[in-house]
Amino acid sequence: MLEIAIKAARAAGDVLMSHFGRLTNIRYKSSFVDLVTDADLESEKKIISIISSSFPAHSILSEESGLNSVDSSSCWIVDPLDGTTNFTHCLPFFGISIAYTVNREILLGVVHDPYHDELFSAMKGKGSFLNDSPIRVSAVTSVRESLLATGFPNEVCQNPDPYMETFKEFVCCAQGVRRPGSAALDLAYVAWGRFDAFWEKGLKPWDTAAGCLLVEEAGGQVTDYDGKKWDPFSPHLVASNGFVHSEMCDIISKRC
Repeated sequence: MLEIAIKAARAAGDVLMSHFGRLTNIRYKSSFVDLVTDADLESEKKIISIISSSFPAHSILSEESGLNSVDSSSCWIVDPLDGTTNFTHCLPFFGISIAYTVNREILLGVVHDPYHDELFSAMKGKGSFLNDSPIRVSAVTSVRESLLATGFPNEVCQNPDPYMETFKEFVCCAQGVRRPGSAALDLAYVAWGRFDAFWEKGLKPWDTAAGCLLVEEAGGQVTDYDGKKWDPFSPHLVASNGFVHSEMCDIISKRC
């Protein structure tokens, strides 16, 4: 399964790079910040084709085409292009996310950054890897020493205050806060130790399923905002190296 996931991610990465800097057809889905391109659709088609040909009895939940259900407890969760807005502006921070789940338990995750040729992978109980080398979360023990990442949901403009208040809180108490624009890569970076923690509200399972397994298998922690158990369909999450997790949740609870 991991070989197929990696094969699909790399094939999708080739599709994305063939479109990078050459897009001519950009469309809006639900708002002016929710985009879809030919690159998204072709990448998704490639991934679904590779997975379906190897595992025809498995369901596939993908961002653009929804749930292709065959009444199976086994389900692949796919984001063919996480960071579409970055991609359309030729900002090289985007990726592909592929996870395999059984009854909502994530057993396998792959996040691929084709621009930088970085492929993150994890299997339940087997650790996390970047291009076949083991990775671990950071050892930072306080938010004050941490470099954090976050994102905003598409509907942030409808009621920005709760998001801005939390963002302001972390800007004032952390070493730094970044908003790169791809939750899948943000989570992979927490697993690698580039970021010490990540939080975001309004996420979808295809944004987070693979990345959260990467964090957990790299020794980190993932919960909802209240510190409770997270699953791929939870609407918000905190992912960290574990050492700063309680402090992150305490700060968020003051504003949310």
